Amino acid sequence: MDELTAHYNKFNEDKRLMRRHGQVEYITSMKYIHKYLEILQGENAKDTTLQILDIGAGTGRYAVELAKEGHDVTAVEYVKYNLGRLKQNANVAKKECQEAGKEFLLQAYQGDARKLKRFAEDTFDLTLLFGPMYHLYSFEDKLQALTEAKRVTRPGGYILVAYLMNEYGVLTYGFKEGNAIACIEDGRLDDNFHCHSTEKDLYDYVRLEDMKELRDAAGLEHVQTISADGPADYMRRELNAMSEEMFAKFIEYHLSTCERPELLGAGAHTVDILRCKKSHLG
Repeated sequence: MDELTAHYNKFNEDKRLMRRHGQVEYITSMKYIHKYLEILQGENAKDTTLQILDIGAGTGRYAVELAKEGHDVTAVEYVKYNLGRLKQNANVAKKECQEAGKEFLLQAYQGDARKLKRFAEDTFDLTLLFGPMYHLYSFEDKLQALTEAKRVTRPGGYILVAYLMNEYGVLTYGFKEGNAIACIEDGRLDDNFHCHSTEKDLYDYVRLEDMKELRDAAGLEHVQTISADGPADYMRRELNAMSEEMFAKFIEYHLSTCERPELLGAGAHTVDILRCKKSHLG
């Protein structure tokens, strides 16, 4: 994954989720993270702190915020540069929490989503897999990452898995940037306009049926699927030009439509929300 490391050494993940199109993705994802944390808290008779694992945590946008909210968070990130930024962000947040008399629990490690040997089975209540599926190119590698997430998540716990969507890749890189014919000629697009990426492409793209095949193979229960950003990535210029009032109304619109099945495959990012069966047997 040398290409991946080189890419993220230059790419500012912190800023991406601060820009308006990234804010749409972040706000939407956090809404559903909170939804399922509340369900878990309601089921937790012992009233203990929930354990969250953020795999592919990037620079810690989700991990740090969830730790600030009082959850016990463990973050795993492959790219050393991102991990360094994550730890810096965590240190700032920890100091802020200490000054406010609040607890801040976050541990961060370098690691590969396919190999989570440092963690025991059934450890976490909620697991985020928000980055790795973008950069795993074979069904086997994706399944291994999903299976590892399942292994370390307790029975009844939730796994939220983010994917980049096929049609977004075709429309933007393929047609908007003028690469569609070249991609067909070299096999990155088949006759059905289905993407087939390799490591040098950096990103992989899926369709809803690919997501279903993966979760079925992993033996995970499907809860729901949401479009994390809907049309936001296609509307960067328009979103940036909006007043605060209009942008707030766009967020309201998106949150009211992000579960609609006819829109799921059209956005850039989709989140598949899965639950581990009450018993890992069968």
